[in-house]
Amino acid sequence: MSRRTGAVARVLHRLASRVSFVEDEVAGLGELVRPGDTCVDIGAEYGLYTWPLSSLVGPTGRVHSIEPLPGPARWLRLASRGLGSGNVVVHHTALGARAGQGTVSLPLRRGLPVHGRAYLTEGSHGPGPNAEFAAARPVRTQVHTLDQLVERAGLEKVAFVKADVEGAEPAVLDGGRQTLRRHLPALLLEIEDRHLAKYGAGSEVVLEHLGRYGYRPHRWAKGGWTEVSGIRHDVRNYLFTV
Repeated sequence: MSRRTGAVARVLHRLASRVSFVEDEVAGLGELVRPGDTCVDIGAEYGLYTWPLSSLVGPTGRVHSIEPLPGPARWLRLASRGLGSGNVVVHHTALGARAGQGTVSLPLRRGLPVHGRAYLTEGSHGPGPNAEFAAARPVRTQVHTLDQLVERAGLEKVAFVKADVEGAEPAVLDGGRQTLRRHLPALLLEIEDRHLAKYGAGSEVVLEHLGRYGYRPHRWAKGGWTEVSGIRHDVRNYLFTV
């Protein structure tokens, strides 16, 4: 981990809960990740979680950043070199329930891409809440599974997985059954019924699926992770641990 990566991570930690574009849960990563850990950031975009994770795992750890869109993936590679983040590995692909070719729908607002609302169209039933955008551009992408990634990269122990894929989280979990069973990593998932619905799922599907592995949900509140009994509409991100 370089000094520059550490500086970026500290800035993001301070901005958590203070500005809307830095999620509160960034401040809670230090309680989940240790030096030497291997982490997977699915839907990394521009590295909101990648850089803090890179700082936490240090030079003996690894962060595998998954991003299907070419622009953000290119930025991640350039930024990792510029920051000296040699422990970051960027994968230009989507993760889903099965491997193959896929299409990401990239919404446009006033002609500009809204990368944070892009979603994999395979398995979806229309745009869901993305109907608010007047236009969208299809982007072809490779699709791999989490299990495939773990096997090909030779990851012996995955400690932490973050996934923000606009409702396709159940597909990512389906494609990571072996990883969940063997590694039982801490999971930080965006869970919003409005996005899950376009794949014919809901938050109860995620809870039921993860409950089979013994996972329990938590939320970040008042500077700590608190176990909860269910999913609330006013909270987007949930931590699952065994």
